[in-house]
Amino acid sequence: MSELTAAAAGPGAGTGASGDIDSRLEGHRVELTGYCYRMLGSAFEAEDAVQDTLVRAWRSYDKFEGRSSLRSWLYRIATNVCLDMLNAGKRRARPVDLTGPTPLAQAALNPLPENAWLEPMPDGRIIPTTDDPAEAAVARESVRLAFVAALQHLPPKQRAVLILREVLAWRAAEVAELLGTSVASVNSALQRARATLTDHESVAADAADPLDERQTALLERYVAAFEGYDMKALTALLREDAVMTMPPFDLWLRGHEDITGFMTSLGAGCAGSRLVATSANGAPAFAHYKPDPEGPGFVPWALQVIDVRDGAITGLHCFLDTPRWFPLFGLPDRLEADAE
Repeated sequence: MSELTAAAAGPGAGTGASGDIDSRLEGHRVELTGYCYRMLGSAFEAEDAVQDTLVRAWRSYDKFEGRSSLRSWLYRIATNVCLDMLNAGKRRARPVDLTGPTPLAQAALNPLPENAWLEPMPDGRIIPTTDDPAEAAVARESVRLAFVAALQHLPPKQRAVLILREVLAWRAAEVAELLGTSVASVNSALQRARATLTDHESVAADAADPLDERQTALLERYVAAFEGYDMKALTALLREDAVMTMPPFDLWLRGHEDITGFMTSLGAGCAGSRLVATSANGAPAFAHYKPDPEGPGFVPWALQVIDVRDGAITGLHCFLDTPRWFPLFGLPDRLEADAE
């Protein structure tokens, strides 16, 4: 019995579900996770929402009459699941969405609850494989941290309309049917959502899939500067107005002087660290391992998501809750002393 079948069947239920049904439902998992992630702003809530969606679909599959495509039916279920989860009205955010930058002289590490923060997500869990470069580019840009953060400013139904229309390219009539409303209502919601996004969306970072030679060289220099804790070399890579965020702390810094100043003061314990390349939210990322205080080797410390624009680093977003992020990204729980 598959994991989906087992979850849907529940204790004491029969095991006669078709493997074909499981396969058809599972084939939509990545795109549904991307959709739910954009809606919810949380990696773990998105995965829970998709699992709930697929279990509901499995249990009611015999009632699916084929009046719409299987994909449309699944998106209807996923939308309802997300809208239910968003009923509390709380939105997730980045530190830059909550306060102004903190001068280095006033820097203090004040944590906020986990559910306050927009969370990172591995590319492989939310970006479907496609041979269409334009479609791939839209998928990557629409999971960028800045874009997903901007989405959180929209009321839930406007959020769903914008994602379905602008990201997934659904027709207005299809969205109206899914939401049980009129085409005019969908078009009005989309217009309002676009206006709100214009007010909140940040300047886009450069495309990063695949990395071009210039981007690759920049990131190689970043790894060398960070691992060597060479602040002069790091300053040369950061744009003058670069930002650094560190959820779950509400502190964020702007400018390479404050960033490097923080790294040599409150962040001095990161000297001698190692970085392992990965990807998140359509952007280059690194798993950051600090020296193990109990002996040789390196232990998880942060997941860094990097914004690059015009040949410079514009953002370092360091997510510090490593017990959550490293397993999600399939990263090792330790690096040995000789690991490079």
